[in-house]
Amino acid sequence: MKQKILLTGRPGCGKTTLIKRVVNDLALPAGGFYTEEIRAHGERLGFKIITLDGQEALLAHVDFKTPERVGKYGLDLRVLESIGTEAICTAVRARRLVVIDEIGPMEIRSPVFCDVVNDALDSGEPILGTITARSFPFTNAIKKRHDVTLIEVRPNNREQLALELPGQFKK
Repeated sequence: MKQKILLTGRPGCGKTTLIKRVVNDLALPAGGFYTEEIRAHGERLGFKIITLDGQEALLAHVDFKTPERVGKYGLDLRVLESIGTEAICTAVRARRLVVIDEIGPMEIRSPVFCDVVNDALDSGEPILGTITARSFPFTNAIKKRHDVTLIEVRPNNREQLALELPGQFKK
């Protein structure tokens, strides 16, 4: 069975940085996406989604006037449902390592995203992703899957994980 590893931990603990390092260290072809903060003057203003093949778009921003909101951020779920879910589906179809960063409070607002994540988890392809530490019915169900390894990222284990995780995905 191929690995399904999801990283969890407090915001800012280095989950996304760790995923990017692991993907860069692997010789396996990978697809999917990661999210990155948008900051200005030391303040977080939003998040963008960046696919591993270089597409990017704004997912959430304090200036978005949309009905879908998480905290101070308005969400553009169309971005997630187009480039994000398509990147996941393409990686599954190509039998690549599927990178999903992140399965979090913003992303799980989209039923389309949730369906694609479940399909990817059921696909048998290797998965490396991040998942919110917070409790939500959808993410709790994923965390309880017998085929998912959940790893908490902390400042004191990040470097060790960066060394160990690539070995989990060797063919």
